[in-house]
Amino acid sequence: QVQLVESGGDSVQAGGSLRLSCVVFGDTSSVYSWAWFRQAPGKEREGVAVIVSGGSTSYAYSVKGRFTISQDNVKNNLYLQMNSLKPEDTAMYYCAAGFWATRTFAQAQYRYWGQGTQVTVSS
Repeated sequence: QVQLVESGGDSVQAGGSLRLSCVVFGDTSSVYSWAWFRQAPGKEREGVAVIVSGGSTSYAYSVKGRFTISQDNVKNNLYLQMNSLKPEDTAMYYCAAGFWATRTFAQAQYRYWGQGTQVTVSS
């Protein structure tokens, strides 16, 4: 069993930066993919960034060049550095962990989910 606890969400102005953290608890020996998703009010949850074993990453087009996903290789804690934030980045952000070493945003591929941390960007 794996538990994920996100933190770092806040209210910031457009152009600002935030760093989200996802602390990982439990046995991660079968986990090969880690991702950040977000859900804005009234919208479906969408993938933001993913990292798989070996360090390969993928990003949603809307955040490419602004967001960076990284991982602590010792504790497997996950991070999302968000720069040049825009009002459209406002959402609840979730970290997720999956068993497949594929850079996918297909939510069914992720077995474990955190409770989320709120990011609000004002113009």
